[in-house]
Amino acid sequence: MQSSQEEVLDIFKRTKALLQGHFILRSGLRSEYFFQCAQVCQHMSEVTRLIELLSPKLKDLEFETVLAPAMGGLVVGQEVARQFDKRYIFVEKVDDKLELRRGFKIADGEKILVVEDVVTRGGRANEAVEIVKRNGGEVAGIAVLVDRSQGKATFDAPLISLLEMGFPTYDPDNLPDHLKDVPAVKPGS
Repeated sequence: MQSSQEEVLDIFKRTKALLQGHFILRSGLRSEYFFQCAQVCQHMSEVTRLIELLSPKLKDLEFETVLAPAMGGLVVGQEVARQFDKRYIFVEKVDDKLELRRGFKIADGEKILVVEDVVTRGGRANEAVEIVKRNGGEVAGIAVLVDRSQGKATFDAPLISLLEMGFPTYDPDNLPDHLKDVPAVKPGS
């Protein structure tokens, strides 16, 4: 019988969501591996299965609403909301900062689960957390498919991940020899 971790990795590999090469991360750091969750999000049956595997880790959290940062968290957040029968809203980039738009409102004290696809340093997830707080909501937790932060991403609420997988990241001026001759690409986050 396949473990859930093996099943998750198999889904990412099969859908070509786990890439190997030379990648420029949103932070500007470089990595030999990249999770392009948009690839897995093309296949809703796979997204459904990933959230089924994540759901037991979320069952004890109390939340009324799921909030996802665009773009990465949109499909994943919507599926969490669907499986838990909760309200779903999202924040989106305006001038490279996330904003709550489209008439979405957060009630005072509303318990919100922030859902993201991948966390490396936690920048977008922390932006979403701050938006929830500024609008009077309470963050019940942050749920992610992949935590690649190696414990470095910190939040004021519990971080729940389906998969923890750390890959080394490098300063562009201090690359390992095997990456120096590989053209760097920015696949999008």
